[in-house]
Amino acid sequence: MSAAAECLQTIADYGLRSIGIGERLLPRSDFTLCQQVTLIGSGMIWNLYFGVLALAAGFVLANGLALAKASPRRWLRRPAEGFIFVFRGSPLFIQFFLAYSALVLLPREGLSIFGLTLPTGWMARAWAGALLVLTLNTAAYSAEIFHGALRNVPKGDLEAADAFGLTGWARFRRIVWPTMMRLAWPAYTNEAIFLFHATTLVFFSGFPAFRQEGDSLYYASYLADKTFNPFVAYPIAAGYFILLTLCLIWLFGVVNQRLNRHLPGQARRLRYRPNIIR
Repeated sequence: MSAAAECLQTIADYGLRSIGIGERLLPRSDFTLCQQVTLIGSGMIWNLYFGVLALAAGFVLANGLALAKASPRRWLRRPAEGFIFVFRGSPLFIQFFLAYSALVLLPREGLSIFGLTLPTGWMARAWAGALLVLTLNTAAYSAEIFHGALRNVPKGDLEAADAFGLTGWARFRRIVWPTMMRLAWPAYTNEAIFLFHATTLVFFSGFPAFRQEGDSLYYASYLADKTFNPFVAYPIAAGYFILLTLCLIWLFGVVNQRLNRHLPGQARRLRYRPNIIR
């Protein structure tokens, strides 16, 4: 069998390994480059799962939090400010650790928090528990971005809305929210990229992998341990995330052009300026 045919067979056997489709047992020796690329790529399915769902749910929650934080009503504003402060003020890894302790360790020992018995079923799995942490974390950061954009909606736009008789929900839907998105989108692009990179922390969070079905870092770590060579598996994983980042920049750039379609062509372009510090 030729090398190309062997590689195609490896892709068929391990391409969907991370979601339980294909070979049940992982290779244990004589790892080829194709096997390593395929296994780590298979693990990227879970990174995409965590990133896409957390981004979608966090986007909706962040809009509500941003509006609540801007509300003149104290009973809405204070909880939103507290939520954002706690999740932005504490490290994401600590949030993973606390969620793992609350959802996995304490129920396993039959303990409770403040008299509440915690769930021991699906919330103890990484696909649910880790997803919850990522959603809440990105919602807090995104809410702060959206709140800043909301406060900077030009007064001229609001006065024009008043002149056309737009009030309430119509004013928010047609004037305030689109302008808020246009102002927030470049910073939100950075947050989306950070979120997808943060999915690698699920491997370190302690949530158990089921039947050796893990994310890209799970397989990269497995291969590095078996081959005693971290300089192949980890660069492969990094390469996948670089490609993912380029796809995100392109996708968010398309959305940015749509949001700014009324502006001259040069002003529509999304200039990606990566933040060194989140």
